[in-house]
Amino acid sequence: MATVLKETAQDANPWDVSRAELYTQDVWQEPFRQMREKSPIYFCPESKFGPYWSVTNYKAIQHIEALPKVFSSSWEYGGITVAGDGIDHLQEGDIPMPMFIAMDPPQHTAQRRTVAPAFGPTEVERMRADTVARTAAVLDSLPIGQPFDWVEKLSIELTTQMLAILFDFPWEERHKLTRWSDVLGDIEGFDSLEKRQHRLATAFEMGASFKELWDRKATSPGQHDLISVMLQSDAMKHMSHEEFMGNLILLIVGGNDTTRNSMTAFAYAMDKFPEERAKLEQNHSHELAVNAMHELIRWQTPLAHMRRTATEDTELFGHQIKKRDKLALWYISANRDESVFPNGDKIIVDRENARRHLSFGYGIHRCVGARVAELQLTTLISELQKRRLRVNVLEEPTRVPASFVHGYKSMMVELSQY
Repeated sequence: MATVLKETAQDANPWDVSRAELYTQDVWQEPFRQMREKSPIYFCPESKFGPYWSVTNYKAIQHIEALPKVFSSSWEYGGITVAGDGIDHLQEGDIPMPMFIAMDPPQHTAQRRTVAPAFGPTEVERMRADTVARTAAVLDSLPIGQPFDWVEKLSIELTTQMLAILFDFPWEERHKLTRWSDVLGDIEGFDSLEKRQHRLATAFEMGASFKELWDRKATSPGQHDLISVMLQSDAMKHMSHEEFMGNLILLIVGGNDTTRNSMTAFAYAMDKFPEERAKLEQNHSHELAVNAMHELIRWQTPLAHMRRTATEDTELFGHQIKKRDKLALWYISANRDESVFPNGDKIIVDRENARRHLSFGYGIHRCVGARVAELQLTTLISELQKRRLRVNVLEEPTRVPASFVHGYKSMMVELSQY
């Protein structure tokens, strides 16, 4: 694992962890380790996204997440990423798109309550057999002993299929969901007018496509899909066009990136930690597969941070936080916090407290679709075990250049059997 950042500007602040190159080059671990040790709540005075506070340890992030009235998620203040500046600072090519993760109670409560049953235990159990069948079909279509791109052939395919099912989106057009997710989840897409216009055009393309689906469901609703669920809810059936697009972005990016990048991380991590891979190859119990899934999500942390905005002057563990200050909660760092996860840079598939990870957040904004992601990942692990398949990584993956989505663009692998 590299620890030296290549081609860093001489005047770059080494603790400005919003820099995309830290993640592209996979060298983010050391600056976060230093901050956790020396300054776990650190004010970064300058960055591409303006000044912000970095919160890097587990305890402080949990504390902030438990105080949503003081530390807001609202889109009006800039929302949930370090990139946002709020409605008072919109640039040309920007349109605010409210989404329930970027709302505070009571609006957040009502809209989350609408979609939550679609991801609840009963629905997840209903999806189980189909998830197993689709995972098996994709695995059985992959070549053994021949190189291929794991991201393209497996991770994207499985997550896009699940998204299409959740929305009852036209199956033959499902790969549009992946493209929309990649563009709309990219916080680097705000730094020029051209990029903002491309992002906006993509959002409107997505909105138009889903408006057609919405109109069809209005006259012929389904039982389980998310559009029908929204249509039948007082909290969501009268959403503005912008709010509709915002919630679509949330559900598509959230449903795509968490699972897709964790599926790739599983293949990558098992190749990097062969002694942990051996545990899973020797023990095919459901309990170990579930624990390995949690540990994998901890280690990868597919969304590196969430952002909050202070609604008032307050004190945070001895630091004076001013009203409207921006705070980046670095889940990716908290999940390596040595006081909670000893030897946190290492995957340990039978780690006793793997479930304590913060990858899905904490408190009222904890990921509403967590159970679906867990089902998909556990199924992948179990189906690989059933076929005694080993994923051999042929070269370092190409990573997503961003400090929000922590993921992979491509990774060449070869399958073998053990």
